[in-house]
Amino acid sequence: MENALLIGLSRQMVMTRDMATIANNLANMNTTAYKSEAMLFEQYLMPDASEQSIDKQITFVQDVGQHRDMRDGALQTTGNPFDVAIAGEGFFRVETENGVLYTRNGNFSLNAEGQLVTSAGNPVLTDAGAAITFANDETGIAIARDGTISSDQGQRGKLAIVTFDNPQAMQTVGNSLLDTEQPELPAENTRLVQGALEGSNVQPIVEMTNMIDVMRSYASAQKLIDQADQMRRQAIQELGTPA
Repeated sequence: MENALLIGLSRQMVMTRDMATIANNLANMNTTAYKSEAMLFEQYLMPDASEQSIDKQITFVQDVGQHRDMRDGALQTTGNPFDVAIAGEGFFRVETENGVLYTRNGNFSLNAEGQLVTSAGNPVLTDAGAAITFANDETGIAIARDGTISSDQGQRGKLAIVTFDNPQAMQTVGNSLLDTEQPELPAENTRLVQGALEGSNVQPIVEMTNMIDVMRSYASAQKLIDQADQMRRQAIQELGTPA
């Protein structure tokens, strides 16, 4: 009976975290360049501590991590000359108070100093590691598909687009920013689209279906726990009844 309770509780703990991941995906379905995530599970076998058990192993389910879906989201035209979408692999380099971080969210604008910054106010960097600053009278700002930035006053630099051996290992730090200790690699098969943003790749119907499946599995695990608890109560009651 204890085994059934432990198995049921382990399933519920895993499904609770799975439900939180699904809820986070749905909450970010309209977040620029958001990549949907899914829990990764594995079977865990451990010896049974009960000598009376015929089966000497108990099977648990445990979550071992999350998988980030790196497929591109749909491009959404905005007409804003400072919005830039990445089509293909790669990340923008961004200067923050915690050092250089990375993002695919190209919702850029100019701050009071004329710097090209993210929606959180962090400067966007060129391939030379410098911030990009425009004068008040500059016009005709254009961003080519390779990231080259120009205006009526000439070329102003080139946006840094980098990638990594294992994007799955990148850590989310908030505000659409990612961090990693992996060395940067030049992004290939990548083009930038000015005046557009990459949408989230969350599929709401799929996520809602997954949520229903998790809720049903959770209810099934709860039924198993209730049955085991009822059997335990009945056994205690019978043992406590005088002959």
